[in-house]
Amino acid sequence: MAFPDPLNFAYWVPNVSGGLVVSDIEQRTDHSPEYNRDVARTAEQVGFDYALTQVRYLASYGADAQHESVSFSLDLLAATERLKVIAAVHPGQWPAHILAKLAATAQTTSGNRLALNVVSGWFKKEYTELGLDWLDHEERYRRAEEFIEVLRGLWDQEGFTYRGDFYRTRDVTFRPQPQTDPEIFQGGNSTSAQAMAGRLSDWYLMNGQTIEGAAEQVAAVREQAAKHGRRVRFGLNGFAVVRDTEAEAVAVVDEIIARADVDKVNDFGEAVKQAGSATADKKGMWADSEFKDLVQYNDGFRTGLIGTPEQVAERIIEYKKVGIDLVLTGFLHVREDVERFGRQVIPIVRELETDLTEELRSTDELVGASR
Repeated sequence: MAFPDPLNFAYWVPNVSGGLVVSDIEQRTDHSPEYNRDVARTAEQVGFDYALTQVRYLASYGADAQHESVSFSLDLLAATERLKVIAAVHPGQWPAHILAKLAATAQTTSGNRLALNVVSGWFKKEYTELGLDWLDHEERYRRAEEFIEVLRGLWDQEGFTYRGDFYRTRDVTFRPQPQTDPEIFQGGNSTSAQAMAGRLSDWYLMNGQTIEGAAEQVAAVREQAAKHGRRVRFGLNGFAVVRDTEAEAVAVVDEIIARADVDKVNDFGEAVKQAGSATADKKGMWADSEFKDLVQYNDGFRTGLIGTPEQVAERIIEYKKVGIDLVLTGFLHVREDVERFGRQVIPIVRELETDLTEELRSTDELVGASR
C-alpha cells in the first residue's frame, strides 16, 4: 500500500485590494508589498509550503487596485528562503515564450521556487477592454493546453518546434534551461478542464468543496490522468476561520455574510454565470454557487475550515483521505490568521497524519499476513 505524502499548505496572497471576502467587515490586511513580504516570511516560518498570487488587471469583485501577479511573485521569492510562490497567469495575456524565459531565469535566481497557475480565463470584460482576443470556453482550454505544451517544450527540449493553432515556434533552444521545471497548477470544474489536467498539469486546484464533492473531482481527474500514465496532485481551496471556540468561528462567518457588499457580490455572480453556462456539461466554475458562496469568491466557505484548531485539523485530514494533497487557505486578517493557522492547526495535522500513516501501515501488514 502506498502511504500518502504529508499535506502541503498554501495561502492566498492579498496582492489585490479589498481582502479575500466581498464584505464590509473589518479585514486587517493590506495589498502593499511591505505587508506581503512580512506575511510570506511569517508563512514559511510557521509551516506553509506555497503562496498563490492572484491575477487581475481590472477592478472586479471588490478589488479596485491590483498588483501584477508575476512581478509580485518574484518580489516574494526574493524576500523568502523556502516558500514556493505560484504566480497565476492567463494565456492570451502572456506570450508563452516570454513567460517561459522569465520562469527559467526565476528558477535560477530563486532556487527553483517559482510555480505557475495557468488560468484559462473567465472574465470576458478583462480581455475585451484590454483589446485581447476573447474565445469561447472550449477554445480557451485548447489555447491553455498549447500554452503549457510550449512552456514545457522550451524548458526541456533543444531545437523545439511547435505548430499549434495559437502558438508557433521554430527550432528554439533556450540557454540556460531550468534545472527544475516550474510546477504547473491549473483549475476548472468542467470536463475539458479535468481532461487537460490529466494530460498536462502537475496540480489540479478546486474551488471550495464538500468532502464528497472533492472525492468526485479527484476520481474524475485521476481517471483522465491514468489514460496518459500520469499522476496529478490535488489542491483544495478553503477559507479558514480558526478561533478558540466553534461558536466564535461560526459567528465570524455569519458576520462576513451578513455584511456582504450585495451589489459587488451580485455583479460578480453575473460575471461568472458564463463560466458555468458556457460549458457543454454545465459543470464550469461557480455553476452551482449561491450568494453566500460568492461572498468568498472561490467558494471557500463550502470547505468548512471553520472552528477550533482541532476541528479544522480533523476536517483537513478527512479531505486528505479522499485524495487532497494541498490545502489552499484564504483568511480574513491575513498576517495574524496565517500565523495562527501555522502555529495551531498545522502541528495538529502533522500529528493526525502520523496516526493515519500508522493506521494504514497496520492495515497493510494485516492484509499481507492474510495472503
